Amino acid sequence: MIESAPRLRRVEAFPVEHEGQPCVALRDPAGYTGAIVLLHGPLLDIVSLFDGEHTIADIQAAVMRRHGQLVERRQIAEIAEALDRRGFLDGPGFARRRAAIDDEFLASPIRPANHAGGAYAADAGELHAMIDGFFAPPDGPGPVDGGATPGPEVRAVIAPHIDFHRGGPAYAWAYRDLAERSQADVFVIFGTCHAGMEHPFALTRKDYASPLGDVPVDRDFVDALSARARQDCFGSELAHRVEHSIEFQAVFLRYLYAARREVHIVPVLASFAHEAMLTGRRPDDDPRVPRFLEAVAETIAACGRRVALVAGADLAHLGPRFGDPEPVSASERERIEREDRAMLEPVAAGDAQAFFESVARDGDRRRICGLSPIYALLRTLGDGAGSVKRYGQWPDPDGVVSFASVVLE
Repeated sequence: MIESAPRLRRVEAFPVEHEGQPCVALRDPAGYTGAIVLLHGPLLDIVSLFDGEHTIADIQAAVMRRHGQLVERRQIAEIAEALDRRGFLDGPGFARRRAAIDDEFLASPIRPANHAGGAYAADAGELHAMIDGFFAPPDGPGPVDGGATPGPEVRAVIAPHIDFHRGGPAYAWAYRDLAERSQADVFVIFGTCHAGMEHPFALTRKDYASPLGDVPVDRDFVDALSARARQDCFGSELAHRVEHSIEFQAVFLRYLYAARREVHIVPVLASFAHEAMLTGRRPDDDPRVPRFLEAVAETIAACGRRVALVAGADLAHLGPRFGDPEPVSASERERIEREDRAMLEPVAAGDAQAFFESVARDGDRRRICGLSPIYALLRTLGDGAGSVKRYGQWPDPDGVVSFASVVLE
């Protein structure tokens, strides 16, 4: 039974067009429901009042004032009940749903391949062929050279976390250098937590499943890092359940190394840099941030393993899909690229502070969603420099996402 004042959960809302009609779509970035709800016309007006403050009677009166149309209380209650069944309303029903899903995840030793069959192929053969294609010229860098490749050791790479079918070759531009010029057998992966977290970092001991085989976590490294960091590193572990930014990197690493050598990962979700920016601070003003990143560097030095760093990080997000009033024009896309490339200069120079300042300077107008993992990687690396191997944009009518491949030595 729905309470008298229904409350919509904090879900993602974005404009779409369905059968020629403008709508607003609701989607849950936390992944407690896979449903997507389309709202338009009076239905949108009704659901917009599901704020926990308006009773069903209040909503009925508001619709009458706006449209001169009487909507029965029963109809409003049915709309609320339908949203509740799909996991979109706060209340006892959602609390039970969330508890069951969270408990199942925490009890499992495996982090499921949640985006297989959507963002990338679920069949191993099809996925392998898909990634093979990402390396193929002209868009890709060419296949990985299995022999010794001259050049300095690759210590870190920044790769996208956009869906494979949108930015697959850009992954290849980062990972070919890693495969050819790194002997690492442990990869610390910093990923964006798109839904935000209570803690700046979240670790997990769960192996990452993939269609190509499970990607094991170095639990000794994780436990040593957690002890050195002197903070709650698992309080936001649930964020790993559906977040794709590390999952995509794990899939690529499994593709590269399954037939070559055994490798392990250390999955680290990060969400701290935007929080610092919004309060006018630097990331290191929160003592948990430098303490954790220094603990990563100390654990790398002490573990006796060959370790490389990876950041799963996209760049700009602009357009109606991300809250802007108008589509992104061709000239605006050119300006985004100029500003992105200027921002990537301190990244290629290995300068974490200058990178953060370049984003903070305009209040993150371009919504750089890889801000935390890129900062974390550069801050951990300490020194080093590299180059941007690939820059790309994925435009559609609702928005533009940009991304880059960076290799650091």
